[in-house]
Amino acid sequence: MKWIIHKKQGGMLIRDYLRIEHAFSRRIIKAIKFEGGEIRVNGEIKKVNEPLAEGDELSIRFPIEKKAAYMNPAAIPLDIVYEDEAILVINKQAGIATIPSLNQNELTIANGVLAYYEQKNIPYTIHIVTRLDRNTSGLLLIAKHRYAHSLLSNSQNAGHIHRKYRAIAEGVLQSKSGSIRTKIGRKEGSIIEREVREDGKEAATNYTVIAEKDTHSLLDIVLETGRTHQIRVHFSSIGHPLAGDDLYGGSTLRIKRQALHCRELAFEHPFTKKELTFQAAMPTDMEALLKNSP
Repeated sequence: MKWIIHKKQGGMLIRDYLRIEHAFSRRIIKAIKFEGGEIRVNGEIKKVNEPLAEGDELSIRFPIEKKAAYMNPAAIPLDIVYEDEAILVINKQAGIATIPSLNQNELTIANGVLAYYEQKNIPYTIHIVTRLDRNTSGLLLIAKHRYAHSLLSNSQNAGHIHRKYRAIAEGVLQSKSGSIRTKIGRKEGSIIEREVREDGKEAATNYTVIAEKDTHSLLDIVLETGRTHQIRVHFSSIGHPLAGDDLYGGSTLRIKRQALHCRELAFEHPFTKKELTFQAAMPTDMEALLKNSP
């Protein structure tokens, strides 16, 4: 990465310039210093405590990133919607986890991305920004290196990464649009299941019914918060579990996984600052469920 130093930035130490002007964390600067990265000013290697002058060209080379010992590359089909030097946007298929579980090294999107990086000689490890449950399909965002991940994580924490979902709920909702605002927490005795509970964390799910049959309703959903299993828990709590979601009361008679799909992803690019929006059509199993419902 390269920048030209402007007049008002002249005299700043390299360390301060990176932190103030480009939101480099201490951890990232430390990695550049001690893990094989490189800082150059006008082509000459410099230390982070050296000053900059107006007109200088500052360049940064990030170190090669080491993958975790339990993360093994695996040849998994990836539907790459968008890619540049900083990010990947992938349309994830249902039935595959985003990352391995703690106790088992699985074939996941993360393993597939590592294999893709090896194939393309990309010297980084996996940095997932947005995750999806194993049986949820749709768009997810991956940062290619730790700096892009740091910026996107800040953006996500500030509520600037937006996702829209399509879901098929069982039954016909009385209110055709609304907001479900009930707290969600971990269910006692389970490390997986969540439930609506007073001591949980605030959660808000906004929805609109866009089509309905006698037995199912197609929903457009926008989240204000990102709690684990939020959409699934909220609709189950109002008596309309997602079709196929047997963990939360849905029937698997017509579809074998929760009928949930991340259809749109919008965010500001961490470097170009352009607003990017991506969309992914609803998968065939959800289309077939709607078509065949009474």
